[in-house]
Amino acid sequence: MTDPDFDGKEATMKRILQWLAVLILLVAGMTWLATGANRGWTKTSVPVKTLDQVTGIEGITYEKKFRPGVDFLGAAALGAGLLAGASLFFRKPKPTTKH
Repeated sequence: MTDPDFDGKEATMKRILQWLAVLILLVAGMTWLATGANRGWTKTSVPVKTLDQVTGIEGITYEKKFRPGVDFLGAAALGAGLLAGASLFFRKPKPTTKH
């Protein structure tokens, strides 16, 4: 006979939180790698060298572009750690015995 207080939702929630934590880490890592693996802080604009057509002088202009840095990876790892930690609050079902 099954326990009326437990219907498998706790184990399912635990597994969902753990997989969500892994997914967040993987997506953050793939995003970081796909956008150039910036080992500095996150940038919202990047310098671009331009050449003035009239004077021929080289200058730097800034282009809006999102480049996640190591702080982005750290925030993702922290979020994933919190989700994985929250999964520890859900207990495993105790095996039921027949009498």
